[in-house]
Amino acid sequence: MKIAILNDYQDVVRSLHCFGRLAGHEVRIWTDHTHDYDILAERLKDVEVLVPIRERTPIRAALIERLPKLKLISQKGAILPDALAACTRQGVVVSSDTQSAQSVHATAELNWGLILCAMRRIPQEAAALKAGQWQSGGLGLALHGRTLGIYGYGKIGATVAGYGKAFGMQVLVWGREGSLQRAREAGYATADSREQLFEQSDVLSIQVKLNEDTRHGVTASDFARMKPTSVFVNTGRAALVAPGTLEAALKAGRPGSAAVDVYEQEPVLNGAHPLLAMDNAICTPHLGYYERDVYEMRFAGIFDQILAYASGRPIGVMNPEVLAPKSN
Repeated sequence: MKIAILNDYQDVVRSLHCFGRLAGHEVRIWTDHTHDYDILAERLKDVEVLVPIRERTPIRAALIERLPKLKLISQKGAILPDALAACTRQGVVVSSDTQSAQSVHATAELNWGLILCAMRRIPQEAAALKAGQWQSGGLGLALHGRTLGIYGYGKIGATVAGYGKAFGMQVLVWGREGSLQRAREAGYATADSREQLFEQSDVLSIQVKLNEDTRHGVTASDFARMKPTSVFVNTGRAALVAPGTLEAALKAGRPGSAAVDVYEQEPVLNGAHPLLAMDNAICTPHLGYYERDVYEMRFAGIFDQILAYASGRPIGVMNPEVLAPKSN
């Protein structure tokens, strides 16, 4: 079968051990990115199997309807409802294992790496040393004894909290009542209010899920409550923060710095984001869960779905009506 894999920015999929499972199939990997459906429709016009990497390119009905030879979309996670409906209309099977356990440690570890970098000014000092300077100026802060705020105590939030405890930090949690109850059961303090979380945190890591209730939920007034020495960390979703407010807050000095892994428009190319020009912002290119072990796990499942379809026994099918026998 003709298989296309989109948005492999790092060109690493072909280096995975599990990639060998596709031997005998014609595989094309695209390492660039485009939102232009005219370009995508031309690239994918002969493709039988499409493998998107998460939401890097949103797959919608307007694209599906222009791919006449498409037979299967194999992925992990949810698919947009209009795309699923279009696939069903066109007889395209959507295989997506949304139930398998996902590692939270990669994202939590990156989150913690960003905290250390921001608190101790590691990137700035490393860059200055390469430029010929020694201890270039500005003292960092130790973590021990300071307050780690966790906004949203889910699986990643709980893991980040555990790392904070290991560093001797005082963990303070805020979120929905279920999150607060789980945090208390784990032995962590909970804030009396959202305002208190922002006011008391020396490091504040936002771990809530993005939905219509949380979109743009962190505002200028929240940042204004933070300490001038505090760090705001976002490895979840950029849209959790109201547009432009973090940049303005950093210029105003509350919080003192930020560590960010996510952006409203990705990929960010040619340095075209205001945070990248700020000395008190540490920015990484949405590395999150993207590490080799997680990639091996995710793509092994994606490729197994392709092989199952090729053998006539598709798995993880989200639109099983496509497989129903056609009535005469």
